[in-house]
Amino acid sequence: MADAIGGRVDRILVTGAAGQIGSDLVPELRKIHGNDNVIAAGHVTPLPEDIRASGPSMTLDVRSYEAVDRAIKEHGVTVVYHLSSLLSALAEANRPLAYAVNFTGNFNLLEASLANRVKRVNLPSSIAVFGADAPSINTPNDVPLNPTSLYGVSKVYGETVGAYYRHLGLDVRGTRLPGIISWKTEPTAGTTDYAVAIFYGAIKEGRYTCYLRPDTALPMMYMPDAIRSLILLDQADASRLVHSANFNLHAFSFTPEQIAREIQARMPDFQIDYEIDPLRQAIADSWPDSIDDTPAREEWDWKPQYDLPDMVDDMLGNLKAKLGSQYS
Repeated sequence: MADAIGGRVDRILVTGAAGQIGSDLVPELRKIHGNDNVIAAGHVTPLPEDIRASGPSMTLDVRSYEAVDRAIKEHGVTVVYHLSSLLSALAEANRPLAYAVNFTGNFNLLEASLANRVKRVNLPSSIAVFGADAPSINTPNDVPLNPTSLYGVSKVYGETVGAYYRHLGLDVRGTRLPGIISWKTEPTAGTTDYAVAIFYGAIKEGRYTCYLRPDTALPMMYMPDAIRSLILLDQADASRLVHSANFNLHAFSFTPEQIAREIQARMPDFQIDYEIDPLRQAIADSWPDSIDDTPAREEWDWKPQYDLPDMVDDMLGNLKAKLGSQYS
């Protein structure tokens, strides 16, 4: 896709391209901009084979300013999607690494982007920015942010430093993503990852042990909507944007008990039990039950396409196909 102003083709760098979101985002961006114009950058986790085979890829440690600056220069990068991040439970387990990736990495990326006159940086945030004192139902976009997790603190930093660089002339945009559900990548240690792991348990074993209480409501979103939201915001008319890197985003909310019932409606023998993880439960309790995303709807026409039943149908169908004939 050409730059609507200058007629140039965008060169897009995606950091964290091996992660849950990046592994879905890169193929979609390559469909839009062409395979050769989307550079997939990973670090610890190997990039998926389809991403390495379909376009340029590289190893990039965002903790190094020199490495980030060199990547932007060598590839002529004009747009960045910065997805490199240590998630909630992993960040609590290794605070020094979380600081290096989530804080220093963000700074390096923004500073190098400004220095190299990158047009836009997409810097996703998270519902982890909210603390227990924020309204838990339909949490408004503009409320005080007092997170209780290091991951949440790092996302507040990302929003704040992103707004600062916007004042310096760098177009920084970002959405506060809820829990993301996807069949392509394996669940990790994120607080909301039970909503992915439960499908694996249902299909492979007919049961799942959940680490959150059955009544823990959290905002969620299906991956196709998450990818569409990132691309829509990047393509949005800058003159309409009042907010910057702090757009609330919402699709649906559910509890472990509710998603278990949805699965049981399709797999009647499925069973769920609970062994509460105090760390992840405490993190979940500090997050909203549901989100008000009015600014995103008004400023760049956001609207999700998947509801909870649609997501469950699609997840089960795709994951059974992925896991093989013995589970279909």
